[in-house]
Amino acid sequence: MAVLIDTPLWPKHGTVWAHLVSDRSIDELRSFADRVGLPPRGFDLDHYDVPIERYDEVVAAGAEPVSPRELVRRLAASGLRVTPRERRARRAQRR
Repeated sequence: MAVLIDTPLWPKHGTVWAHLVSDRSIDELRSFADRVGLPPRGFDLDHYDVPIERYDEVVAAGAEPVSPRELVRRLAASGLRVTPRERRARRAQRR
């Protein structure tokens, strides 16, 4: 059971982003994010987006660095992964 962070590879909004997940629970993920000061707006159903500028700090606080493939594998195995189809459906409901 761990909080995991993948390699920052995802460009958007003038920076590069990593994903932070828990392979145990959303409560564990939210608690960790609160502890390191990630804003609630960074939460996206099953992960937090973490700018590259915060990556080293989040790892130093205890997040386990993993590859993007490993992060998705472990998130799916935990049962917490929100699939792209589910993500689109939830976003459509919010409109």
